[in-house]
Amino acid sequence: MELRRIGVFTSGGDAPGMNACVRAVVRTAYTFDLDVIGIRRGYEGMIEGDFVEMDPQSVSNILQKGGTLLKSARSERFRTPEGRARAAEQLRKFGIDGLVGIGGDGTLRGAAIFYEEHGIPIVGCPGTIDNDLFGTDETIGYDTALNTAIENIDRIRDTADAHNRLFLVEVMGRDAGFIALNSGIGGGAELVLIPETFTEMDKVKKRIHSLMSAQSRSSIVVVAEGDELGGAAKIANALRADPRFERIDLRVCILGHTQRGGAPTARDRVLASRLGAAAVEALVEGHTNVMVGIINNEIKLTPTRNVWQRKKTINYELLKLTDLLS
Repeated sequence: MELRRIGVFTSGGDAPGMNACVRAVVRTAYTFDLDVIGIRRGYEGMIEGDFVEMDPQSVSNILQKGGTLLKSARSERFRTPEGRARAAEQLRKFGIDGLVGIGGDGTLRGAAIFYEEHGIPIVGCPGTIDNDLFGTDETIGYDTALNTAIENIDRIRDTADAHNRLFLVEVMGRDAGFIALNSGIGGGAELVLIPETFTEMDKVKKRIHSLMSAQSRSSIVVVAEGDELGGAAKIANALRADPRFERIDLRVCILGHTQRGGAPTARDRVLASRLGAAAVEALVEGHTNVMVGIINNEIKLTPTRNVWQRKKTINYELLKLTDLLS
């Protein structure tokens, strides 16, 4: 199929750098004489035909902005065959020959099923702060989210030291501990709890009590929201119920969506720009149902189904490092 017009959309949770990726898609497409249609609100907008024509001028001055110009949404309707059929009908109606989808696990799952059912060429770009997608060393938004977490941990450390407090700091990472592990090291945390490792509450209590009591100092514990012990609030309740923690000043800070917002770092801007351009080039070369990623600083294409069927692992040497440095 000859490409004449492509669509670009952002889907799922927003990530800093998505705008930079959209910009790269639009401007690269125009170098190949392709028309570009922006699809607002992800798959939901695709179903509703919420489309807008885009050109190089329309993406001026968005490189440095967080969020996503095209908006994002989660679509229950796209999970159904009827919803996907309606989306394909809308794309054909507007003459869209190929797609670039920017998003995380759910976005790429949807893309694979959509291609298999309707045969519309599609290339994915990994856009998620969790950094949990197989096929790329880093995902768009991860570096910004990590730096945001570290900046906040630094601020929390100041008040923790002023009062010899114990802070449980919860960062995002429902299924993956990349943000928690690396922000824990970068922020000097005494303990890091992540979904990839089994954590015994008794050992956690013993470790924290030793740090707070024997050494008479403040402590920071970084908790990924998906840790099997629960989030920071649940762990704090378990600690407060233990008589050994009666005299320990314990506080909880949940960073939440602060990690999603803000201007993307230089690293994320460059990453997003490379991936957006590579996605268009992959479509032009006839590739489909793949995700573009960067491995060892080189562009790589990974079959979309491999992205979620093969789990991306953390660096366990870094986990050992947290114990060594605490």
